[in-house]
Amino acid sequence: MFLKKSSVFVLTSMLAIGLVTGCAKNNTSGGEAVNPNQPKKLVIYSNSVSDGRGDWLKEKAGAKGFQVEIVEGGGGDIANRLTAEKNNPVADVVFGLSAIDYENFKAQSLLEKYKPVWADEVTKGLNDKDDYYHSLVKQAILLIYNSNIYNENTAPKDWTDLWNKPEFHNKYDAPSSFGGGTIRAVIAGILVRYQDPNGEYGISQQGWDELKKYLKFGYHAAQGEDFYANLASGKSPLGPMWSSGIATREEKYGVRAGVVKPAIGVPYTVEQVAIIKGTKNLQAAKEFIDWFGSAEVQGEWAKKFSSLPANEKALASAPQAIKDLDASLKVQNIDWAFVSKNINKWVEKIQLQLLP
Repeated sequence: MFLKKSSVFVLTSMLAIGLVTGCAKNNTSGGEAVNPNQPKKLVIYSNSVSDGRGDWLKEKAGAKGFQVEIVEGGGGDIANRLTAEKNNPVADVVFGLSAIDYENFKAQSLLEKYKPVWADEVTKGLNDKDDYYHSLVKQAILLIYNSNIYNENTAPKDWTDLWNKPEFHNKYDAPSSFGGGTIRAVIAGILVRYQDPNGEYGISQQGWDELKKYLKFGYHAAQGEDFYANLASGKSPLGPMWSSGIATREEKYGVRAGVVKPAIGVPYTVEQVAIIKGTKNLQAAKEFIDWFGSAEVQGEWAKKFSSLPANEKALASAPQAIKDLDASLKVQNIDWAFVSKNINKWVEKIQLQLLP
């Protein structure tokens, strides 16, 4: 789940159409490959393939007989594309995003029901009870800071300090677009503090005023600017980051991130995987999910990309640092069903009325 993703997708429409056509030629009406020795072709949509994840997945899947093409975008962008393609699906599988999105997909009948062989190894309560989607990775959505500039005493204690304390004005990365899953989780973590059944879209006027200040007093990066590069340089040494994205950036930029730990807790999202309803490669999609979500593969993924697996058998392979971070954090109490119902309305209001 990734910050400020471009709405431009990795595959061109021509390639996507070609893939679908190619897949159709290699399948019977029941979705089985005519030649079982041929690679099992799959189109996968995801917001969780940056930092080398996509290349790693293609290589590992290829060794298991899958020919994977990946369409990458922000969580909101991927969700919008899947909705638009409902009657003529291009994707076979989607992974990443969060349960917010999958609940919407489920309500729109976009997903194929399937219970992977590893489903019972996932922490109880994370999978969809009706088996339309299943959990891969738990992500803490964090406010981080450049530890060369701030320490635990001088850094903000909560998100609200960013806009309510002048010393942090124009020092934190604020969003200009809202297609990414990370920033949507940040918005949710702020707005749910001000739930009001009589307020606009379930939020009090105070909540909207606070969010407007968040957008007003932050640094809005130009297109192409990298947040962590700005954090490292001191241009905007504060901002949001998903937990498994920290390690690679610390190594790349040589700057250790400090983590703000609000008393209210931090939002946690859970990346899921599901099969798209209408896929012409149903059997291959099932086999891919059985492989990808297995304890072995998720353990390798966790070790390589510093993630926290939802599969409890894979947890032993996760780096100790990410397990220690997880243990140090309080989970913010968020009604994700409420968020799922309202997030698109919130984003529309922000874009039309609240952006400076």
